[in-house]
Amino acid sequence: MDTQEFDVLVIGAGIAGATAAAHCAATSRVALMEAEETAGYHSTGRSAAIWIQNYGPADVRRLSAASRAFFAAPPQGFAPAPLLAQRPVVTLAPPDQAEALHAMLAAGQGLEEIPLSAISAMGPPLRPGYAVAAAIERDAFDIDVAALHAGFLKTARAAGGALALRARAGRIWRAGGLWHAEARDGAIFRAPVLVNAAGAWGDEVAVLAGLPPLGLQPKRRTALIIDPGQHDCSFWPLIGDAAHSWYVRPEARRKLMVSPADETDMPPHDVQPEEIDIAIAIDRMQQALDIPVHRVEHRWAGLRSFTPDRSLAIGFDAQAPGFCWMIGQGGYGIQTAPAAGRLVAGLVAGAVAEDLLPVVPLVDPNRFAKVAA
Repeated sequence: MDTQEFDVLVIGAGIAGATAAAHCAATSRVALMEAEETAGYHSTGRSAAIWIQNYGPADVRRLSAASRAFFAAPPQGFAPAPLLAQRPVVTLAPPDQAEALHAMLAAGQGLEEIPLSAISAMGPPLRPGYAVAAAIERDAFDIDVAALHAGFLKTARAAGGALALRARAGRIWRAGGLWHAEARDGAIFRAPVLVNAAGAWGDEVAVLAGLPPLGLQPKRRTALIIDPGQHDCSFWPLIGDAAHSWYVRPEARRKLMVSPADETDMPPHDVQPEEIDIAIAIDRMQQALDIPVHRVEHRWAGLRSFTPDRSLAIGFDAQAPGFCWMIGQGGYGIQTAPAAGRLVAGLVAGAVAEDLLPVVPLVDPNRFAKVAA
């Protein structure tokens, strides 16, 4: 039986596992175990991410802010092109969402109210009467997800890290101060530290390791691509409503990605889109924008997995020495990845960077055990 020993073993090679491995590999020998044939097959490979400071709970906003510098200036050779492209975010408020919009403006940073006429001037054909108010966040950016993910994997490999594909963990146990994970082919990986970055399968990995689940809930998110016809949407902002019930954003230059911003509870699996969600996305968009839809060119769905309080869970389990949680990224995993990876590496090394110290109690996975007790 093939047994390989490392300093850190990471389960899952999506964006969470890749960034954890890349940052830990600077000082430790790291192995990444990935169940699928390719890294990032599930949520990461289906994400169309944008960096938005005013998005998510307090822990997410702190990690997003702490990731900004990396996105703007990644290490030399990390990616072949810039990771960011500016994409403002416009939020519309129909009459019943005006109060929600004003609450966003009061609580957010860098948000400003704009006249509805300004939106039409940007290009989107806003239907008269749909909205009574609007806000814009100008300092927002598209993220090249594929380049970001590939860059972290490359960084881990360059530092001596190992990536094992088609290596779904069938058994996980701790013995002799080491965590052991046995792949389906019989290969065993062991290390004093195990990082659970298994995404939607995070609770399943914990149960395999003999730990109680945190209560992770994967939720389906649907997206589709349409041709906006006569409209050149290349430089449109991302547009959605204050209730977060739909949004659109340019994709592949002249195409438009549409989503109903759905959050349907799902078990962890290779999720696919439902026709009803496709129809809902088109209907909600067309209530706001005068864009005919003759054909859906592409459709897909991904899983966004949330903890019970919707904040991330990053840190060592108090009841299981060496077991580090790195799950619950929800829809924030890409824009928080650089700082989240630094946080994991700091926890493993016992020296968290000063700028990330305020985040530690916010993402402590043991908060759920305290509630249960």
